[in-house]
Amino acid sequence: MSFQATGGAARRAGHDNTGTPPPATLPPAVLPMAYVLPLRWRTDSGLDELTGYLRRLSGLVQVLVVDGSPPELFARHAAAWQGLVRHLPPDPAGRGLNGKVVGVHTGVDAAHHEHVVIADDDVRYDEAGLRAVHRLLGRVDLVRPQNYFDPLPWHAWWDTGRTLLNRALGNDYPGTLAVRRSTFLTMGGYDPDVLFENLELIRTVRAYGGVEVAPPWLYVRRLPPDATHFCGQRVRQAYDDLAQPARLLTALAVLPALAAAVASRRPRLLLGTAVAVVAVAEVGRRRADGGIVFPPSTSLAAPLWLLERGICSWLAVAQRVLLGGVRYGNARIRQAARRPGRRLR
Repeated sequence: MSFQATGGAARRAGHDNTGTPPPATLPPAVLPMAYVLPLRWRTDSGLDELTGYLRRLSGLVQVLVVDGSPPELFARHAAAWQGLVRHLPPDPAGRGLNGKVVGVHTGVDAAHHEHVVIADDDVRYDEAGLRAVHRLLGRVDLVRPQNYFDPLPWHAWWDTGRTLLNRALGNDYPGTLAVRRSTFLTMGGYDPDVLFENLELIRTVRAYGGVEVAPPWLYVRRLPPDATHFCGQRVRQAYDDLAQPARLLTALAVLPALAAAVASRRPRLLLGTAVAVVAVAEVGRRRADGGIVFPPSTSLAAPLWLLERGICSWLAVAQRVLLGGVRYGNARIRQAARRPGRRLR
């Protein structure tokens, strides 16, 4: 997916040629922070809900929405958000296969504050979460919060199995990060030609000697996608593991191990393995009072998610070998993320 400049739509909506409303019309921020939301919508089914969220946010922090939507949607967003946020198109000079990264670069460049939250359009911070991030950025370069789904339809329950395993074995990868703007600009941003953009930003900050923190207690709500979108993302999300060889090899081993257990006619081995996976997930659920946001039943989703990842990882490898990468919008991206320690030039 590549963002396209929509300056014409911005001008028709009564904004300047960057799509930005006059600064005097924006509400003052309570916290000295910027909130960058890159998006590209094809429909406006969630516009009212997002507008309500932006209205709440705008009283707390500076909000910048970098909007790569088609011109007619861009104009509609400009009208809906006038006076609430700074609404602007992606920098037309920005280049990259991953349009979200282009949007993030645009937003961070335009931010007025040192502390910057970067969040997908389904992330829902409250004031306590923003204040916690602000405090942490006073002493580190990058903050990685912990997302949880609310509400919890079946597919969000299923994907929470992944979250719990990640929490038990390390840290999860959320749909939001927060970074010091000076660190981001000094390192030149991060690679816009990779699929797993959050991992890429984390690795880039580390490569530049930045300090990262991933507090397991910093819970930030996330809205679940619809079931159709969820199902369509399974292989693409498995492709992310190509940037993490140990995770990839573990996932690829699931199907051969399952086949061997079935061939040996050892159902107790299968049951024991499933119980062990649930137990590991339960460790993640209980970590840092996770039971507050993760219902007890979500640990049971972990074996199902692991089986899904075992299947989809083989499909992801096949896409890499046979097709040269995974489809992302109008582009095909080969690289999940750059190797650890690699710096941008």
